[in-house]
Amino acid sequence: MTARRMRLFAFDFLGPAHLSAGTWRHKDDRGHRYTDVRYWTGYARLLEEARFDGIFFADNVGYHDVYEGSVAAALADAAQIPANDPLLVISAMASVTTGLGFGVTASTAYDHPYSLARRFSTLDHLTGGRIGWNVVTSYSESAARNHGVARQMRHDQRYERAAEYLEVVYKLWEGSWEDGAVVRDRNRCVWVDPARVHEIGHHGEYFTVPGIALCEPSPQRTPVIFQAGGSPKGQRLAAEHAEAVFTNSVSMAALKRQVDTLRVIAANRGRDPRSLKVLHMLNVVCAPTDEAAHAKHEEYRRLVSTAGAMARYSGWSGLDMSQFDLDVPLGHVETNGGQTMIDMFSTMEPDREWTPRDVAAFIGIGGTGPTVVGSPATVADELIRWMEVTGVDGFNVGHAVKYQDIADFIDLVVPELQRRGVMWTEYDGTTLREKLYGPGVVRLRDDHPGHGFARPRADAPLPAQNANR
Repeated sequence: MTARRMRLFAFDFLGPAHLSAGTWRHKDDRGHRYTDVRYWTGYARLLEEARFDGIFFADNVGYHDVYEGSVAAALADAAQIPANDPLLVISAMASVTTGLGFGVTASTAYDHPYSLARRFSTLDHLTGGRIGWNVVTSYSESAARNHGVARQMRHDQRYERAAEYLEVVYKLWEGSWEDGAVVRDRNRCVWVDPARVHEIGHHGEYFTVPGIALCEPSPQRTPVIFQAGGSPKGQRLAAEHAEAVFTNSVSMAALKRQVDTLRVIAANRGRDPRSLKVLHMLNVVCAPTDEAAHAKHEEYRRLVSTAGAMARYSGWSGLDMSQFDLDVPLGHVETNGGQTMIDMFSTMEPDREWTPRDVAAFIGIGGTGPTVVGSPATVADELIRWMEVTGVDGFNVGHAVKYQDIADFIDLVVPELQRRGVMWTEYDGTTLREKLYGPGVVRLRDDHPGHGFARPRADAPLPAQNANR
């Protein structure tokens, strides 16, 4: 048995349905309550009582309109639409918890880094240092059109822009305000010492940000950086900047290759390769016995909507799956959308030929990650095996039936993981970064590129322009 502690996040979406297709119809699904803040605060309490490290919110500023050239199939199956803004529910969830972390997706494609830096600093203050940012570059043409852009940037350009975006926010979070800038001196009538606040003077290819950050330093300064890119450009961005990397793969062998590659790139960038905490996306269907769990899984499978699954996959990949016969193998194709989604099924298992129908059946329960089915002991065995074989540090646990699957996991599997000593029973540290690295590690590690933008003293200059690009 592995001695490493398993990191666990609940994977969710601020809408009625997320990755699973058609399973919102299950009698126990609570997706219809996605607009009720009491649902989310209750969910936060549930996760904290189980000592989950956090909840991770996916987000999408576009919608799936590739399948059959229309958004109709996505709307019919609530395929990540409707989609509310997850940033706005975090404060409410934080107000009823003290240790649960929050990872929130926000795009570098359409939001300006100056505004994003302010929002995440605010959330880091309000949560007491429990916020993380999942850096995404946005892939959908619908997002581009509705943000006034004629066409989506090419794939590699999106990552080039993201690298500069990160440079800007590091300068704002780490280099604009010194520690001790807020003095609150009543006698001199000075709240902030102006000499300790500095303009960042950023003039780059994509952004010009000359001035100072709007917020005083928050507990973590820089939120925990999450990233989930699986393409070569995405892997390089993750290996250089991410503290937690979300992966998804259909096999242990493919996942191990991905983890090993990420850590080699990180080492080549001067980072401790073990500082990347890799969290694998998977879905768990559990019950008191293996037989009951498999019966539940079959019940879920009967609810899967093939059209809903294809609407999701078409949106992720940028490829209209309606043009293919459902039973003809899907060959390797290139797309400007989610290239990782194509590669996952066409190259990650070289000995298997996936048909569109196979893809729909697979992603219909929990999306593109594997689904673990079984009793508490079986699930615990399998999760530990994934960690031992692949080198991941934990899991981003999805669901087929909203709320209920995570509640079942907490009731059945969490006690088994705690009994085996791989999941903690009490939080160690209060901030999200401490949950990854241990008590006392509240701010960026010294080997993280963002740390290079910190201003150690009043007369120290910021690093040279583009030094960490």
